[in-house]
Amino acid sequence: MSSDLDRRAAPPGRLPGSLANNPRLDRWLTFDAAGHVTVTPGKVELGQGILTALAQIVADELDVALPRVRVTAASTPGSPNEGVTSGSLSVQDSGMALRHAAAAARAIHLQVAAQRSGVPVEALRVEDGAFVAPDGRQVASYWSQADAALLACDAPEDARAKAPSARRIAGTSAARIDLPDKVFGAPRFVHDLRLPGMLHARVVRPPARRARLVSVKDGTLPGDAVVARDGSFLAVLAAQEHDAERAAERLAARCDWAAEDTLPPEHALADWLRAAPGEQAVIAERDEAAGEPAHTLRASFFRPYVTHASVGTCCAVARWQDGALEVWTHSQGVYNLRADLAKALVMPEDDIVVRHMEGAGCYGHNGADDVALDAALAARAAPGRPVRLLWSRAEELGWGPVSSAMVVDVEASLDAQGNIASWREDVISHGHSSRPGRGAMPTLLAVEYMDPPRAIPNALNPPLASGGGAQRNAIPAYRIPKLSVGVKRLAEMPLRVSALRGLGAPANVFAIESVMDELAQMAGEDALDFRLRHLEDPRGRAVLSLAAEMAGWHGRTKREGFGMGLAYARYKHTGAYCAVAAEIEALDRVVCRRLWIAADVGEVINPDGVANQYEGGAIHGVSMALKEAVAFGPRAVTSDDWESYPILRFSEVPAVETRLIPRPDEKPLGAGEASLAPAIAAIANAIHDALGIRPRAMPFTPENLAAS
Repeated sequence: MSSDLDRRAAPPGRLPGSLANNPRLDRWLTFDAAGHVTVTPGKVELGQGILTALAQIVADELDVALPRVRVTAASTPGSPNEGVTSGSLSVQDSGMALRHAAAAARAIHLQVAAQRSGVPVEALRVEDGAFVAPDGRQVASYWSQADAALLACDAPEDARAKAPSARRIAGTSAARIDLPDKVFGAPRFVHDLRLPGMLHARVVRPPARRARLVSVKDGTLPGDAVVARDGSFLAVLAAQEHDAERAAERLAARCDWAAEDTLPPEHALADWLRAAPGEQAVIAERDEAAGEPAHTLRASFFRPYVTHASVGTCCAVARWQDGALEVWTHSQGVYNLRADLAKALVMPEDDIVVRHMEGAGCYGHNGADDVALDAALAARAAPGRPVRLLWSRAEELGWGPVSSAMVVDVEASLDAQGNIASWREDVISHGHSSRPGRGAMPTLLAVEYMDPPRAIPNALNPPLASGGGAQRNAIPAYRIPKLSVGVKRLAEMPLRVSALRGLGAPANVFAIESVMDELAQMAGEDALDFRLRHLEDPRGRAVLSLAAEMAGWHGRTKREGFGMGLAYARYKHTGAYCAVAAEIEALDRVVCRRLWIAADVGEVINPDGVANQYEGGAIHGVSMALKEAVAFGPRAVTSDDWESYPILRFSEVPAVETRLIPRPDEKPLGAGEASLAPAIAAIANAIHDALGIRPRAMPFTPENLAAS
């Protein structure tokens, strides 16, 4: 065991991260006599590699080999309640809780070993879980003391984690523990789950967002298919999946619906957003001495509704047994889902068990929670038998929550010396969270169609202290003496909106970084130099300078049809830092050729994992910037296949170079969402460099660019 301990313990009276609300040590980790440590976090694997990073943290603090650490999937009530895996907070909340818990567990076990052996605790060292005396004797181990219930206690506040210089596993690029099963096709996903007696189910969707099922004509169904109905919620179940598919198609043709027009005009969506009623709030004001405005810029920016568009569709398995419900799900928050299932089904939470299994990659609040209620409603028609319900591509694109359309208006001025004198910004948006488990009413899709139907509450914006929603990254990071930033949250939600990667940040950073480029041009100054002159955060300046250096910013030469742009943001103003330089080529459409990403996440647990998250987020940004927009008519979403909702193809992925600025003494910051918004903004600025056009509306298609 290293004696190089971090003396910066948790503040008095406070435990770090999620440990504060879940202090019992054996809720987080246990040892067994076979030589393993089992970790039970409440955060879940969504393809981001979080289970590997958490295992690294625990292995490092306990001084055991990484293969000894086994991480179990979250479940109720088998895991601590860590809320939702979102907001790039897993390492910050779960990782730091586990670091403290593991440090406490190590200290407790060493103290017991010292008492039993007579060897002073400070003389013992830990070698792969064994407690070794100075003379080389093994006096005990975690494994030999596994049955002593030593962790059946709350975590002490004064546990001492290792100093950064003593860490040997955290900070290295460990292989992902979840990848072997995925590479070799082992049944790891909820889609692969097969239980004895399982039935397959499909939902019959209405033709409109607001619709009532009037009647269903009688008729035969394929195989042994049966119908499950609750009000206007309609599903079919069958032993064979193809029978369920055919039965749903046949039943849909027999339904009579009373449907209404409820959606705004897609072609005039920005105008509708401006005119729609909403709550106004000022989120930032500053009134300091400034030079007189000499030049003023006014610009408006628009982002349409966008959706998750996971390649794999949502899936869940449910089983009713003796009045109790068990659900297997790829939800981001098993406890939150359980809370809304209980509300929707009017039953006690204790009668519901929710187990996490991995599913399709998740970029926010997608349909994983909705499909769980769908499965539970279908399974009521077959008590005692597990029911697997899979969404179609049309359901995935047409019925899952979408991310809010947004308008951002900016008015900014320069003084005679080229300094930013004033900045006024108004953001118009829906709320950005309809996640389950956070309010008195359930937010799951099917409750609008059950008997009695219940309206889904209007989406909320998380408070700015928690990162915000529409207001996320709306406050410019630069030195601005006179500042006013306001947000209007719309009172109506014609399309169900909720969290998608970055929440309001993509639209806000697109607007801010576009205006920064335009102000630099007005000042007759290089865009990088202008930013650096107005940016006071040294870590922000470092990522900006590094991205520019990587791209050869100052030595770049102009090429016909090519352009380079730069953008910067610190995610949520409190999270990870990111600067992106983008190179685009303007052909019959805009193509992103290269991205250079500079990143600062403080302490890096798994460098390869962090780079993957930054690169994945930036590529998602390329797709959102160039292609993505939800299309809809008066009644329903119409972009329900890959032709009408295109996403970036593998052949279109740019070359990406990422560099991390090492800061092992700083607290770790989440990486998953930091690069998306700067990538979008950098592409917008690169388009101007190539074409002289300032993009004002996403996506940056030929049609939208022509209208700029």
